[in-house]
Amino acid sequence: MVKYNESMASDARLDRLFGALADGTRRAILARLTVGPAQVSELAAPFDMSLPAVSKHLKVLENAGLLRRDKDGRVHHCSLRTQGLNDAEAWIEQTRAFWQQRFDSLERHLKAQQEKDHGRNDA
Repeated sequence: MVKYNESMASDARLDRLFGALADGTRRAILARLTVGPAQVSELAAPFDMSLPAVSKHLKVLENAGLLRRDKDGRVHHCSLRTQGLNDAEAWIEQTRAFWQQRFDSLERHLKAQQEKDHGRNDA
């Protein structure tokens, strides 16, 4: 069985990460950043919302560790940070492995039960 010994700080980090990924606008911003860095105005262009609203989305992504923002005077440049995605991938893989073990165990149990029941019917 998988041991869940991550710290509370790690849990809060994952909460921020998955919360950030839960929004379609933020996922679209991340998708754009896979092409390369962009200014905030470039990231805001495809959306029908104010620049301050886009900035709030960027802040959520930044707090989740998915985005890096650099200032050059009044211009903000954003780039993708992959560490947050690596953390999500690690959590998903750990969870997938846990459930795969459980399903494998259930399959073995059902096969054994079926063989047992089949043996009774032959007698």
